[in-house]
Amino acid sequence: MTAGGACCAPVATRPGGARTMPGLDDAAALRLAASAISIPGGRALIGTDRPSIPADGEGPLRTARLAPFRIGAGAVTNAEFADFVAATGHMTEAERFGWSFVFHAHVPPELGPTRRAQGAEWWCAVEGASWRDVAGPGTEGAAWRPDHPVVHVSWHDARAYAAWAGGRLPTEAEWEHAARGGLGDVRHPWGDALPEADGVHPCNIWQGEFPHRDTGADGYAGTAPARSFDSNGYGLYNVVGNVWEWTADPFRIGSLKRGARERARAQRGHRVAKGGSFLCHASYCDRYRIAARIGNAPESTLSHTGFRVVWPETAIVR
Repeated sequence: MTAGGACCAPVATRPGGARTMPGLDDAAALRLAASAISIPGGRALIGTDRPSIPADGEGPLRTARLAPFRIGAGAVTNAEFADFVAATGHMTEAERFGWSFVFHAHVPPELGPTRRAQGAEWWCAVEGASWRDVAGPGTEGAAWRPDHPVVHVSWHDARAYAAWAGGRLPTEAEWEHAARGGLGDVRHPWGDALPEADGVHPCNIWQGEFPHRDTGADGYAGTAPARSFDSNGYGLYNVVGNVWEWTADPFRIGSLKRGARERARAQRGHRVAKGGSFLCHASYCDRYRIAARIGNAPESTLSHTGFRVVWPETAIVR
């Protein structure tokens, strides 16, 4: 149990894997796809020539050709994931292994001492934490909100839900293209302005002294509803801040530098997550940017990591 991505995502190395699940019927899957946001294809921008964390492989700025697709306006919510579990009996990897990582400030004191992630001691390995009991055993009533993003889901769990819904996880290129909202080479979904400039809070990130005190000046000291704050130009909510979002892609770093090669070897098999979370802030973790990225083991689960789903544009063609 190591810190991995430091403040962003400790690594929980444990055996995991996808399980085959029955899918929605065609009509239900069609309704989900039709409710998603249509994203135009064509030339898409990926990465940046202004990296804040070069070691993460944020650059360079490059292009790719994408087919049109549809993507969820928000991350998958607790209520939506509950429908999936009710329909399939899916047991998440956090439930199977009996624990998950919870940010220390959210762990009820009555749960007693917990194991801490080495190098990122604000992450607690809490026995019984899961997508239902978000902060640990017995916390569903106090911490679970139907319209908030589902968390404590691994990459395998996210992929299983997406397949059940008739879709899949987005590629990193699709995620970035959708997150830019048609604005082009910008740092954030709303442009280049920094959050909190002029007292404006366009996303859910940390305010205060990390990791001891989050003032919640943006309205939340934890997750926010999946559809909160202003949407971007395409109509997507919370593509930065709130929760990290799994993508389909393996985590790779396109650099010939020795340090980058060593890191890439250490994270072989990890998957890309995008967008940052409610724990990010420029003072120590400037990852609530479109080009920002981390890699984590596909079986890892945390209280700030969720996902959204994509469908092919042709999914709604009758």
